[in-house]
Amino acid sequence: MTTLRAELLDELLAGYEKPEDLLGEEGLFKQLKKALLERALGAELSEHLGYEKGDPAGRGSGNSRNGYSEKTILTEDGEVGLAVPRDRNGTFEPLIVPKGERRLEGFDERIVSLYARGLTVREIQGHLQELYGVEVSPDLISRVTDAVLEEVREWQSRPLDAVYPVVFFDALRVKIRDEGLVRNKAVYVALALTCEGDKEVLGLWIEQTEGAKFWLKVMNELKTRGVADVLIAVVDGLTGFPEAIGTVFPEATVQTCIVHLIRNSVAFVSWKDRKKIMPDIKAIYRAETAEAAAARLDEFEATWGPRYPAVAPMWRRAWEHVVPMFAFPPAIRKMIYTTNAVESLHRSLRKIIKTRGSFPNDVAATKLLFLAIRNAGIHWKRPVEWTTAMGQFAILFDDRFPTSAR
Repeated sequence: MTTLRAELLDELLAGYEKPEDLLGEEGLFKQLKKALLERALGAELSEHLGYEKGDPAGRGSGNSRNGYSEKTILTEDGEVGLAVPRDRNGTFEPLIVPKGERRLEGFDERIVSLYARGLTVREIQGHLQELYGVEVSPDLISRVTDAVLEEVREWQSRPLDAVYPVVFFDALRVKIRDEGLVRNKAVYVALALTCEGDKEVLGLWIEQTEGAKFWLKVMNELKTRGVADVLIAVVDGLTGFPEAIGTVFPEATVQTCIVHLIRNSVAFVSWKDRKKIMPDIKAIYRAETAEAAAARLDEFEATWGPRYPAVAPMWRRAWEHVVPMFAFPPAIRKMIYTTNAVESLHRSLRKIIKTRGSFPNDVAATKLLFLAIRNAGIHWKRPVEWTTAMGQFAILFDDRFPTSAR
């Protein structure tokens, strides 16, 4: 890339006195953008014709310059009026500002970026008007953001890894208009830890009700996309999930989310007793073995059962999917007894959707959540305990854990 000479910069800044001289409506930046774009368009036309402007070689060539047409384009610095050169035969197709294009490359990305951060169409209009003095119609914003849908479809059907050591399944409630009514729909998210310890969202699914048929469809979709095995699936008591995953991935271990179980437990407990009861709840899931955990549950029921009779039975009903974690060492147990990883993702998604009353349809909700997930992904880091956990996975799951990841 060519470096601008200091002498040229000094010449450009010769009349500089205040920021507006650079950044204002008639400032240097905007003038430079216009001049450079028009110079580039002229160079493109010369390349198309095969000779420079005024070159005698163009005489009798069969095509020539034919004046200019005025065109206003939207840029990140606002509206810029351009004089676009024409050729007599009408065969010139500009590359830097294509025919029919009214927005310079980068402007659409700015709209999508604002949308991904949860701004509504009206807010995006106001933002662009305030910063760039540009009036953008709601239809334009919708068309620009709808262009993301093809990317969403590709992402939702992309090939997946053959094996995922841990997959967290959880739901996020979103208001979506359906048949004239606003309904609370569940958006199910599958967040996986890869064999390298990286986080990856496998997909999004929107459904009004959960059940074995819905989860069977999701599991079959994952299998069709290349997933051959899931070692551990961490869930929050999703109806029909154990049956569905057991049908498609029969060797998968299903672990209930202990954090959700704790939340549901303390919902029955008065505020004045919550601090007192928590050490006894922690003693259950932090026990050394499943047998010790069962003993701690018995002790909990003996102590707190008379006052809060619903709590211990709740744990017993979920016990089949509570105890799998006790087969694993602390490094793995710490990762799988909670869906904190997916809860963290949900917090970032809730920040995005909290300003919206409801979505007009499932597609609009999927579009925004996909963009939010794409933005959130750049901030994720590999769990610090993964190196230890990987060695444990290799031993505990033997040939089910890929040798390439060891």
